[in-house]
Amino acid sequence: MASPSPRAPLAERVEELLDVGGPLPIVAAGDPVLRAGTERYDGQLGPSLLARFVEALRVTMRAAPGVGLAAPQVGVELRIAVIEDPAPVPEEVRVARGRVPQPFRVLVNPSYAPVGSGRAAFFEGCLSVPGWQAVVARPAEVRLTGEDERGRALDEVFGGWPARIVQHETDHLDGLLYLDRAELRSLSANDTVARRWAQPTPETAARALRFDLPD
Repeated sequence: MASPSPRAPLAERVEELLDVGGPLPIVAAGDPVLRAGTERYDGQLGPSLLARFVEALRVTMRAAPGVGLAAPQVGVELRIAVIEDPAPVPEEVRVARGRVPQPFRVLVNPSYAPVGSGRAAFFEGCLSVPGWQAVVARPAEVRLTGEDERGRALDEVFGGWPARIVQHETDHLDGLLYLDRAELRSLSANDTVARRWAQPTPETAARALRFDLPD
């Protein structure tokens, strides 16, 4: 099926996208929509269409599977993202990465700011850059502001892995990919990460691949 015309009104394009049913196609790196940034959500879809779009994002994220998905990743230039992380990881990984379960959340018009000066570096991947991971150093704790899908104010501090997720998804809404912030010497295929760099932290990879980690 042909993609909806980018010249059509946004709500019309979303309706066409949702008419297909099931998980939505995920846009891969190289598509301009991932670099264009997004417009602030201000009722462009209406309550019913917004609810359908959010549900489609949830279905698509879970099917991928992933722990977050931003609207541009399905070709929609709106400042909306969803996150969810059941965090099915061993205890040593949970402790090292601060990876704790996150319920399904909708982020509307989010923005973040670092809390403190701490930084954490871990391998990170992206549904729009399939097959690869790289180490990204990010603020260890951030304050996220915005709204939820019902327009209720969001003002929350995230730490550990949840902080990484909300930064990654919010970056998508600003036209950024994780590779823009990554240590490119660490870039590794997924099977290489699983085979060689599966340790809870990336110190072994940093020594072998010769890149620096934050103090």
